[in-house]
Amino acid sequence: MNHSHSNHGMSASMDTSSDTHTEHQHLTTAVPGHDHSSMSMMHMTFYFGYHHVELLFSGLMINTAGEMAGAFVAVFLLAMFYEGLKIGRESLLRKSQVSIRYNSMPVPGPNGTTLMETHKTVGQQMLSLPHLLQTVLHIVQVVVSYFLMLIFMTYNGYLCIAVAAGAGTGYFFFSWKKAVVVDITEHCH
Repeated sequence: MNHSHSNHGMSASMDTSSDTHTEHQHLTTAVPGHDHSSMSMMHMTFYFGYHHVELLFSGLMINTAGEMAGAFVAVFLLAMFYEGLKIGRESLLRKSQVSIRYNSMPVPGPNGTTLMETHKTVGQQMLSLPHLLQTVLHIVQVVVSYFLMLIFMTYNGYLCIAVAAGAGTGYFFFSWKKAVVVDITEHCH
């Protein structure tokens, strides 16, 4: 490529013969082990399509309507599984709580009376099979949640609908027995 027309105040006697790279090399950055012909453009807005949709891994490419339908079902079931896993972990936690202790303490009441306030303390042992199972299930839950986030970040409308619909359906089926407890410390799930 000849840059002699864009010299920007540099000396006109500047040697441009050493500039031997091609137009293609100038516009792209070479990444070792990557073929430029297979690179796909990452969408930054929502779109509905099923050609060249990369799903989580570089070799997992959706190119047909049938593949998109299969991916939709798989993502839908993964989101349902995530909701079921959350509820299942809560249920297991309630069943595995071992030590229950009641603490009573006097507190001032109305008109100079003394009331007894009772607190229930529930604990779990760190080196126990239930806690180990909770830890493994937590790791699975975190990995699945990141997979769902990355799938949503493809901005493919079909896959985003699959994530949302699967999560909603999973919540509907799995959490109807869940005790309603408001946790003010939980900022995201």
